[in-house]
Amino acid sequence: MIVPELLSPAGDRERLEAALMFGADAVYLGGDAFTMRAAPENFTVENLTEAVNLCHSKGVKVYLTVNTLPRNDEIILLPSYLEKWADAGVDAFIVADIGVLSLCKKYAPSVPVHISTQAGIVNYVTANEFYNMGASRVVTARELSLSEIAEIRAKVPKELEIECFVHGAMCVSFSGRCLLSNYLVNRDANRGECAQPCRWEYAIMEVKRDGMYFPINDTKEGTYILNSKDMCMIEHIPRLVEAGISSFKIEGRAKSAYYAAVITNAYRTVIDEYLKNPSADFKAPQWAVDECYKVSYREYCTGFYFGHPNENAEISFDGGYKRHYDVMAVVKECRDGYIIAEQRNKFCKGDTLDALQPECKPVIFTAEEIFDGEGNEIESAPHPMMTVKIKSDLSFPKGTLLRKEK
Repeated sequence: MIVPELLSPAGDRERLEAALMFGADAVYLGGDAFTMRAAPENFTVENLTEAVNLCHSKGVKVYLTVNTLPRNDEIILLPSYLEKWADAGVDAFIVADIGVLSLCKKYAPSVPVHISTQAGIVNYVTANEFYNMGASRVVTARELSLSEIAEIRAKVPKELEIECFVHGAMCVSFSGRCLLSNYLVNRDANRGECAQPCRWEYAIMEVKRDGMYFPINDTKEGTYILNSKDMCMIEHIPRLVEAGISSFKIEGRAKSAYYAAVITNAYRTVIDEYLKNPSADFKAPQWAVDECYKVSYREYCTGFYFGHPNENAEISFDGGYKRHYDVMAVVKECRDGYIIAEQRNKFCKGDTLDALQPECKPVIFTAEEIFDGEGNEIESAPHPMMTVKIKSDLSFPKGTLLRKEK
């Protein structure tokens, strides 16, 4: 049995630290160019070197995304770019373009190369050819079923790792390649600038009836005909392991540190529980499954893993994200009968809070008494980033998230 790696997104230093604290085996992140997520802060060479050292001190690997499709005028910038990031100590480059792959092997030969889902790998012949070209891992297209992934595993060298997305947003286009954003707002989805027009609200307008809009189905919110559901495979970890997947990847470099923490923690818990007792009747702990509903999410599905969703199209018709919990504060320390925390959202005396710490079931408690940083009792914590003290005999590690249900 292959022991799977848990690979978490890290859009910036805060998200990186959240993934580390809550159990990632590896993180993937972007530099200051050639990355498919242009919106997050990403990393410069200087702060990535620090991040790599931090990750390596905890036994966590760092994979750098170089997965855009560079144009002629950008190619000349790649050799020096690859060399400096190799010097920063990254553990692999994630690439989608064959030309970029060749440059990686030439200018940074010591750094392993992973082939991005953008390459659209759907069969073992393609996977083998990438292996022959020097790739150490392939990230399969999201369009594959578990049986197809298992067949690829059986027909490629055992040294070739297979990485698959197990959680997060899914693009409506094949393996993330889309031109809608280019056409509508001149933001190239294949260069990290996708405006997500597939999530927008659409209606039909007849050309001679300007301003008269006809919704495709009759709801007050409109119609989201391209709005794909989010993937969630947390209840199917045994099937993913059985298929021989080397790395379980969580989507979400553009999402919050809170998202990185909660989803990493949930999958870490279920993976570890299954590896302790890999029985045929394994069932994920319900509290860990419930955690997936405590972040912003769209309606969940299992994508194409269990066959083509032709009877239940994986389209979400209700528009935006669902969100049922907010972070109220982050624990700094616990001492002398107090939880000392840094406020994130307003909460009040008497509120019921949910404390999430790594690989533990959340602890529910009531904030009976609240004090400000100077020790004055207060009725609420209204100011962002203020230090608050909550009277409690409970003790949590630094970084524990204090949440409140909406």
